[in-house]
Amino acid sequence: MNRKLRMGMIGGGKDAFIGAIHRIAANMDGLVELVAGALSINPDDAIDSGRMLFLKEDRIYTTFETMLEKEALMPPEKRLDFVTIVTPNFAHFAPAMMALEKGFNVVLEKPMTFTLEESKLLKAKVEETGLILLLTHTYSGYPMVKQARQMVQEGALGKVRKVMVEYPQGWLSKLSEREGNAQAAWRTDPKKSGKSGSMGDIGTHAAQLAEYISGLKITQLCADLNVVVEGRMLDDDGNVLLKFDNGAAGILVATQIAAGEENALKIKVYGEKGGLEWAQMEPNTLIAKWLDAPAQILRAGTNYTNSLSSYATHNCRTPGGHPEGYLEAFGNLYRNFALTVDARLNNQEPKKEWLDFPGVEDGVRGMAFIENVVASSQSDQKWTDNKI
Repeated sequence: MNRKLRMGMIGGGKDAFIGAIHRIAANMDGLVELVAGALSINPDDAIDSGRMLFLKEDRIYTTFETMLEKEALMPPEKRLDFVTIVTPNFAHFAPAMMALEKGFNVVLEKPMTFTLEESKLLKAKVEETGLILLLTHTYSGYPMVKQARQMVQEGALGKVRKVMVEYPQGWLSKLSEREGNAQAAWRTDPKKSGKSGSMGDIGTHAAQLAEYISGLKITQLCADLNVVVEGRMLDDDGNVLLKFDNGAAGILVATQIAAGEENALKIKVYGEKGGLEWAQMEPNTLIAKWLDAPAQILRAGTNYTNSLSSYATHNCRTPGGHPEGYLEAFGNLYRNFALTVDARLNNQEPKKEWLDFPGVEDGVRGMAFIENVVASSQSDQKWTDNKI
């Protein structure tokens, strides 16, 4: 790279949790600079947020439409390279579509859109323009998740037979959306979040992780969604039986009413020869269990190049024993995206490790998962095809 990539942000102003996470991640490797923003639907907050981030006054905007219109007219030496969109679910599609139409690459929070149909339109636009879209499924950025994926792809487990993934949280064990919790308020509002609560918010993470590590696609599902906290409008708990395209079976649990749990995402993948286990709250460790040999504990670290895949070590930042967590995984997504965008801008071929980040196809599959889980839960039929 001969310069930093120029980023514009939509949403994510002051007091917004995920906007700050994106800015930290984008800045982690010194490859990106934030130069423009439409940071809030509230004009005063948008201006205040831009000033707090030291943006130039003429690049602080009060609407995303104005930002994209004006930024598209900027000369090449000032023009944005990509736009990051960190708004609630219902406000993903319009700015993402407009950004692509104006020629900007896109980083987008998950789930990708509000409906499956919108996700298909966005995919068509990405394919039409040839631009790059990063969907921030954070957990696929962890080095040991990438190690697990490579071990499966290289046949270490043999044919995959069983996938078990669970994502228990406890933060919605009370009716927090009516107690001033802004994050809970929009996530439990069907007008802002979509058809599903827990399955849309964290179930999509679990489904994407199951497909990413196993290399398989979910083809059928049987879902049971529940509203546990009285007065809530969307599901806060759910269980899903899965069938994969190689015949493997799976179980997926996503719940936000598991009192006392934090972000206890865990996945187990079993094949003919052994199994793998990874937990997000102990992310530097991958446990490999073998049918005919003692279990192994694999650890993340830049000094383990002889033991780990290139995909894992490319995404390690420190020697073994130095914890790398959520922010670093987020940073890995941004780094791989930035390196890929820069390579394309310079008519170069990105390295295979750089291309390993979630994209528009993951977004479509995530939206299909939500719609089919809801349909299955409302149906008396045991199995529902996971239609795309």
